[in-house]
Amino acid sequence: MGFAPQFVAAEGADTSIKNTGSVSGSDQWTQWRGPNRDGQWSGAVWPDRVDEQSLVLKWRVPMGPSYSGPIVTADLVFTTETRDQSTEVVTALDRKSGEVRWSTSWEGAIKVPFFARANGDWIRATPAWDGEHLYVAGMKDVLVCLAGDSGEVIWRRDFPKEQNSGVPEFGFVSSPLVERSMDAVFVQAGGCVQRLDRRTGVTVWKALEDGSGMKESPFSSPILAEIAGRQQLVVQTRTTLAGLDPADGKVLWEQEIKASRAMNILTPTVVGDRVFTSAYGGRTQAFDVVATGTKFGLKPAWEYKAQGYMTSPVVVNGKVYLHLRNQRALCLDWETGQEQWTSGESFGKYWSLVTQDDRILALDDRGLLFLLKANPDKLEILDQRKVGTDTWAHLAIVDHGMFIRELDALAAYEWR
Repeated sequence: MGFAPQFVAAEGADTSIKNTGSVSGSDQWTQWRGPNRDGQWSGAVWPDRVDEQSLVLKWRVPMGPSYSGPIVTADLVFTTETRDQSTEVVTALDRKSGEVRWSTSWEGAIKVPFFARANGDWIRATPAWDGEHLYVAGMKDVLVCLAGDSGEVIWRRDFPKEQNSGVPEFGFVSSPLVERSMDAVFVQAGGCVQRLDRRTGVTVWKALEDGSGMKESPFSSPILAEIAGRQQLVVQTRTTLAGLDPADGKVLWEQEIKASRAMNILTPTVVGDRVFTSAYGGRTQAFDVVATGTKFGLKPAWEYKAQGYMTSPVVVNGKVYLHLRNQRALCLDWETGQEQWTSGESFGKYWSLVTQDDRILALDDRGLLFLLKANPDKLEILDQRKVGTDTWAHLAIVDHGMFIRELDALAAYEWR
């Protein structure tokens, strides 16, 4: 077992959360980019401000560095960290008070390539929660299944050791996807895409095996979507965008995506039968998936010159809102790819984006939290606030607040 971080309540704060009512099944943040893995939130309506009177800090717990987004259940918040450049730790905290319930640790640090060292060597992938178990990706390309109530290790997969795939140069960065109805966990690890049995960790199938070296270290995370009348697992490797049959791993369609240093980082965005991506050093592209009988193919819908970087976009009322490699914000028409606007203002290197109706929360890697209006005519910032200094981890939203994983702490905020 690991260690217990020190709990620090906000100065003058009442650590009980008021006026929240009972926690519903939808009032949880269970995986990468939220309940549906698309940055969309349909819970309680957000206020128009994010100042200290509207968004109150309830508690803050200092921790070791991590870029993993927090996972929020009805009672607990799970977070990861790398400690002493040698150990990976998973901690469960009480959702209301921030008190530590349990922590589990294992040896697991690596050194990333020199050109990525500025962003550290610590754990990155966001875990996934299925209602009873937490699935955590460690940097040495291991996947650990933990009991949510105790932190007990249920099973563990060491892909480099078991499959002779080598430890990926950037670590296990792609966030696992769990689908309880299939008893499945989908991962991009071990130099391929794999489906595992969620209860045992046994590999059910492997696909898109691309060997060792840089190619085995995908950044993008998989999603499940109904496309062209069929459920598909949509993945993006370092070189290829593809749709797979989740039952057997059969490749239904695939498309090469060119990028500098194979830096395909965004999680694919799917609306209807259209798939969207944007590549570092490449272009922004949309493709339509077309079914002919039992066969599938891709038809280019449009492309645009802009280059995405690390921010997966959100789609609001037929417009896609994207943060770019040049650190500006861009709005495109989803149907045509036509530019609606590009911001004159530059921001940080990364935004984590969550949208509700016509509002967008954008957490900048510099610790700036922006509340935007999804305006197709211009960039409209309703409010902004400093909430930290290094916030690469994805926002976690709940009905009456949010959880922000700073590099060195986990903080809980409540809307007022």
